[in-house]
Amino acid sequence: MKVERIKAIDLDKNAARNYTEIIVRREVGRPVKIKYLGGGSFGMAYKVTFLDGRKIVVKFLRARDMLEKEVYDLNLLAANCSVKIPRVLFSCKADDEIPVDCYGMELIEGSNAVFSLGLFLKSKKRRKQFADEVTTALHDIHSRKNEKFGDTMHPAYSRWLDFYKPYAEQILLKAEELFSEGMLPEKVINSMRAAWEKFDLIFSEEVAEACLIHGDINIANIMIDKQYKLSGFIDPLNSMYADREYDLFQFDNLTGKRFFLRETYIGKYGASKYCDAKCAFYGLFHEVYSYIKSGMLVNFIMNPLVKNMNKRLAEL
Repeated sequence: MKVERIKAIDLDKNAARNYTEIIVRREVGRPVKIKYLGGGSFGMAYKVTFLDGRKIVVKFLRARDMLEKEVYDLNLLAANCSVKIPRVLFSCKADDEIPVDCYGMELIEGSNAVFSLGLFLKSKKRRKQFADEVTTALHDIHSRKNEKFGDTMHPAYSRWLDFYKPYAEQILLKAEELFSEGMLPEKVINSMRAAWEKFDLIFSEEVAEACLIHGDINIANIMIDKQYKLSGFIDPLNSMYADREYDLFQFDNLTGKRFFLRETYIGKYGASKYCDAKCAFYGLFHEVYSYIKSGMLVNFIMNPLVKNMNKRLAEL
């Protein structure tokens, strides 16, 4: 994966709504309702309802060269998970009429778990049941193996660290540049440097299997229905054949700790000796990578990651 700033294509909500109507008329039929669902640094999504009651989601990609991989990964994950992951219905490259790549996919009804006060306030027993549902579905994905590690479309590495260590080093080197320019806090670079010094210890246990991972499995990408039951996963990012523990570090982000997700997964499926330190390393370096890519430093996510990395280093 390239470690570099990506310039987002300009796209306002009104223009994107108009493009949504154009593309669904072209690919599906006449819509009766189009609703903005939200967006991030490089994506913008709309829910489309048709006269017969069908509903789909159209997503616009505000960065080039994302379309093929997102489509591939969604369909691969959907074929290897016991809960719903939206399958892609159509995809379209940018053209003169619609100047950004986009695709249409199935809609998962419900809401994401991060905004569910009702689920947050459930009993400990019910929250643990939810964790069991989530981790069982995630393990379905992890049960898909490959002979090689790396990107889902072109896995080419015999060992996990042959792929991951150079990638992590790129992140550190770019972080050093940002720090020297006054664009990255000292506490972040100091924690990264200390973690890098312990890299060989933290990753001393060989990763035996190349497992399919979602890549962005946090509480905001876990969907629930009106009964607070798991209804699906959305928005994979950089899915790979990788160390399955790479999929665990985001379980502690946002309100994830409330649901015992990481502890439940480890209790059911086991973990490596230095899993806690690995997850701390993965989390910190991933968040810095996200900052490098988007230019958005999210302190309420970054600060706990730095604190956790320092805590795990002190335990080694």
